[in-house]
Amino acid sequence: MTTDTAPQVEIPRTLTVKELADMLDQTPIGVIKVLMTNGVMAEVTKTIDYDTAAIVAVDLGFEPIEGAADVVEEPQTTAQADLYAEAPDPDDSLAPRPPIVAVLGHVDHGKTTLLDAIRQTNITEGEAGGITQHIGAYQATLNDKPITFLDTPGHEAFTAMRARGAQATDIAILVVAANDGVMPQTKEAIDHIRAAGVPLIVALNKIDVDNINIDRVKSQLSDAQVMIEEYGGDVPLVPVSGTTKQGLDDLLETILLVAEVQANKANAQRTAAGIVLEAELDRRQGSRTTLLVQRGTLNQGDSLLVGGTWGRVKAMFDFNGERIKTAGPSTPVSILGVQDLATAGDHFRAVTDDKSAKRLYEQAKRAREAVEAQRQHAASLDALFGEISKGEVKELNLVLKTDVDGSVEPLRLSLERLTNDEVHVKVIHAAPGAITESDVNLAAAAKGIVLGFQVGTEPGAHKLAVAEAIEIRRYDIIYGLIEEVEAAVSGMLEPVDVDIVDAHAEVLQVFPIRRIGNIAGSRCDDGSIRPDLMVRVLRAADQVASGKIRSLRRFQEEAREVTVGQEFGVAIEGYEDFQTGDKLEFYHTERKSRIVRGGRVETA
Repeated sequence: MTTDTAPQVEIPRTLTVKELADMLDQTPIGVIKVLMTNGVMAEVTKTIDYDTAAIVAVDLGFEPIEGAADVVEEPQTTAQADLYAEAPDPDDSLAPRPPIVAVLGHVDHGKTTLLDAIRQTNITEGEAGGITQHIGAYQATLNDKPITFLDTPGHEAFTAMRARGAQATDIAILVVAANDGVMPQTKEAIDHIRAAGVPLIVALNKIDVDNINIDRVKSQLSDAQVMIEEYGGDVPLVPVSGTTKQGLDDLLETILLVAEVQANKANAQRTAAGIVLEAELDRRQGSRTTLLVQRGTLNQGDSLLVGGTWGRVKAMFDFNGERIKTAGPSTPVSILGVQDLATAGDHFRAVTDDKSAKRLYEQAKRAREAVEAQRQHAASLDALFGEISKGEVKELNLVLKTDVDGSVEPLRLSLERLTNDEVHVKVIHAAPGAITESDVNLAAAAKGIVLGFQVGTEPGAHKLAVAEAIEIRRYDIIYGLIEEVEAAVSGMLEPVDVDIVDAHAEVLQVFPIRRIGNIAGSRCDDGSIRPDLMVRVLRAADQVASGKIRSLRRFQEEAREVTVGQEFGVAIEGYEDFQTGDKLEFYHTERKSRIVRGGRVETA
């Protein structure tokens, strides 16, 4: 633009790069080049805020004016929560639905065996051509009454789904082994069940084994505040055996009795809605998503909003792996057709068509990007840590205000002790008294935040903080302040790969094998060796080689596992120079998170 007076252009608070290009009568590539010269990397569909767009407009000869509204329309429908918020169904539309049950307990107490026994007892052999597809849930039936079981990976996942607002479970089964009793993970599971607020049934498993003391287990449950009916409480206890299948019908009957008291109902005569149980990527079929229908009826061909993505039900399978056309309330199904991988606990709902699903998805996506764009200049704690993690900020500047002078120095030292090689925590000002405009101005100049301990904020300071997008965080407990900053710093540290040693062995003899090379005939000294492990070759305490296992054999057969005292032959990819007496160290690598404790970075 070369006119004497720059033409004005009204720019909304947020818009995409393409929309800005159209407003300025430029090509998207031209706008992207201007953004790059100003240090902003953005693709055509990227949402940017007004400040960023204004810089581009000025560089291209326009006078920008901030618009009163965003490009995003229908703001009331764009939030994730709003997308899935629905009015309750009328009472006269509700009908009984099967109960949904989660099974939890201490590892090795027979949870999987019990679930398998229920499944095998209630499901015919050889369904779906002899192939049973695991979809994370299945249904068992007693007296023509179905029960949905969720095959949860653990009580942490059980509670995580509840925390995401996914109220998936009606009843929890606590599996306790009669020979072991209440163990640490049993108590942990009890806590998670209590947090979920669902009815509890105790399945006393392994009653067929020797040396059990059922009264001792009941007493331990009482000590853990689980009051069974026999002791005057309201928790049913059912003796069972996952091995002999003893008591399984009693357990199912108890579940149905508890469910009858709950009177779980849903409206099947409406569009489907529910939650995601799990999602995985199938190389041949794309994303396969396991859904639990909670309300309505899901039909093949339905268009869906699923968490932060969308799709259409191209194919639907029941828990047997058989193709089905419809699925009602409390039914677990596996579907094909979701665009991207969803997350366990995500909500889903059916909409009128693909166009509606995509439109609502795009609106939600734009709303999220708009919020992110509008926050990018804010000196919030989360934003600062995000910049730290990208290497853009090396210092975290804090302004600290406390109630009394005696709190200043201990808090300052505690916060600055969080400094580590990657993040430098610096208290640029600390003093007693209320948070003032001066404190906010100081934080704005240093791109920091204000922390207040048992102090108030002056009205002018609050107004200025809003105008300057400076975050003020107030605390009443000293440990809360320190722990929140410490946890946030910890969350920004990059995880590290740690080698976990699984086993050691000694090379006894070296055998040359045609088409394979040299094999190290060895003996396992400790641990357990699997074909998926890595190997280090140690000679006189020095490492001479490291690599993947190419072949692991015992008696000319491929071995799945080699244990202590067993002899075996092993070949390593890219290495053949074994010598008798070499030590072999077998290991695998795990990604570990890191945390900050007193300024030291430790592996969690």
